[in-house]
Amino acid sequence: MPITNEQFTQIAKLVREKAAIVLETGKEYLVETRLSALARQEGIDSLENLFQMLEQDTVFNTLQVKVIDALTTNETSFYRDHHPFEAMRKDILPRLIKERGGKRELRIWSAACSTGQEPYSLAMMLLQYFPELAGWNVKIIGTDLSLRVLEQAKSGIYNQVEVNRGLPAPLLIKHFEKVPAGWRLRDDVRKLVEFRELNLLKPWLFRERFDIVLIRNVLIYFDVATKQQLLGRIREILQPDGYLFLGSAETTFNISNHYTPERFGNASAYRLVNERGS
Repeated sequence: MPITNEQFTQIAKLVREKAAIVLETGKEYLVETRLSALARQEGIDSLENLFQMLEQDTVFNTLQVKVIDALTTNETSFYRDHHPFEAMRKDILPRLIKERGGKRELRIWSAACSTGQEPYSLAMMLLQYFPELAGWNVKIIGTDLSLRVLEQAKSGIYNQVEVNRGLPAPLLIKHFEKVPAGWRLRDDVRKLVEFRELNLLKPWLFRERFDIVLIRNVLIYFDVATKQQLLGRIREILQPDGYLFLGSAETTFNISNHYTPERFGNASAYRLVNERGS
């Protein structure tokens, strides 16, 4: 039985309040399909019973978390969109390494990292092109709302389809080892990345500022007020001369006047206005 308008409204309210995700009219089939799969997975015999169980507890409980997880798009791949990685390799990282030579520290945040391909791609790039960082204090932090995807990210194990998406064969040979479940990243890559559970709407609790922040293909799911809030909070944890990467369809234009784009070939990064060097 298709979900009712009332049930769709209930789910849209839940994901908006808990994760700031906007479910617009027209997404009913997506909600029905993904929640039907979740109900089967959880041993719940009908969507009707699933909705009743959600109504019984207003606390952010395990079922609510799983519902939000089911409705979150976890699309990712190694070296996704390619151009931002080229910008970092050719321009941004050499510049930062030169400017950070005194402290010898580098901090990168990959927000909404899903199953970890983005932060691991960054780690492989650092190892491949920047051997001078070997004696530095380098930390790449990957965060996501979903504990399910974080578990895979922490394992560093990917199946054949996943490694075929965006990962050049020489890097597969160099940085992975074959295991029964697929391919596992070697320890030298994994030790550069730390994964944490993080809801972007909750306190971030970072103790340091970041040199690079990647929050790509995330803002498109939020309303303008939430985008403004997130960009304001990123401003507080981005180094004054740091770089912010958004998705190719995302922009700070007409949302925040604290950022200005800087072009690097076919990629753009955003920098803080009138704060660099302060």
